[in-house]
Amino acid sequence: MRSLLILLFFVLLSPIQTQAVSLKIATLAPDGTRWMKIMREGAKEAEKATNGRVKIKFYPGGVMGNDKSVLRKIRVRQLHGGALTGGGLIPICAECQLYSLPFMFRSYAEVDYVRERLDPILHDALEKKGFVSFGISEGGFAYLMSNQPLTRVEHLRAQRVWVPEGDRIARTAFESLAVSPIPLPLTDVLTGLQTGLIDTVGTSPTAAIALQWHTQIKHLTDMPLLYLYGMLVIQKKAFQRLSKQDQVTVRGVMEKAFRKINQQSRQDNISAQKALQGQGIQFTHPSPADITQWRTIIGQAVNQMGKEGVYSSEMLGRLRQHLENFRGAIGQ
Repeated sequence: MRSLLILLFFVLLSPIQTQAVSLKIATLAPDGTRWMKIMREGAKEAEKATNGRVKIKFYPGGVMGNDKSVLRKIRVRQLHGGALTGGGLIPICAECQLYSLPFMFRSYAEVDYVRERLDPILHDALEKKGFVSFGISEGGFAYLMSNQPLTRVEHLRAQRVWVPEGDRIARTAFESLAVSPIPLPLTDVLTGLQTGLIDTVGTSPTAAIALQWHTQIKHLTDMPLLYLYGMLVIQKKAFQRLSKQDQVTVRGVMEKAFRKINQQSRQDNISAQKALQGQGIQFTHPSPADITQWRTIIGQAVNQMGKEGVYSSEMLGRLRQHLENFRGAIGQ
């Protein structure tokens, strides 16, 4: 009897082996890209650090659909999370799209300054909406790419311009320039370029090469159009199925992976720009007066969308104040 009690005592002191939790994450990032490689490395590290209690399964390449489809599948618990673009986060958290407003940033130095101050606020806003995030992964600056040189607003009006399907901000911005954009899902853009349905896209150098869009364009307008980024979000209820200890572990591992992606992405885009030039794509440079015209028209559209409640005017004000502080400090 005494031996049985001793055995029971040690059994009770032993860690309870809980059932493994599998988190299903969708992303538009093509398989084989650096983004996916780093994410899978993070998933393996998280599984090892939790002794197999947490498994992360990725569905890359848009096999689960666009951001809207992914969010719908998260709501019905077919998925637990997704790597979504700033615009794709609108239904969850309107504030999370602010970095991707057109002509908001002029340099990476500005991005770094603002993100240091606003990233924590955006993460908190997501948590309040029922989602957790491990960080923001930079996609780089998007530039207008076309078969014709585009330096003036008038040039753009003669083009067939693509906007992501369901992206109200991009559509409104182009419409403010008297352009009627053509909405298409990301998966149809290459075909659209090949058939002539569209002839102008806004994307980063890295994405243009990864998605093979660069094979259909001849010119890049060397003026940052908008800042691209993504956030890996997981429904809070699903994440809380993990033990407290495993939540801390997974957060630490995946936040580290996102920092690595963020750093690497910038270098990749610099290299991709050189690769585009090496393949004969011409970089055109608008004059200061033309750039001012672009910024003025788009800025008015951004203000109007804020008044209409598309995003928080208060948060937009914060972002602009940080930019003014930075530009003032460096004499711009």
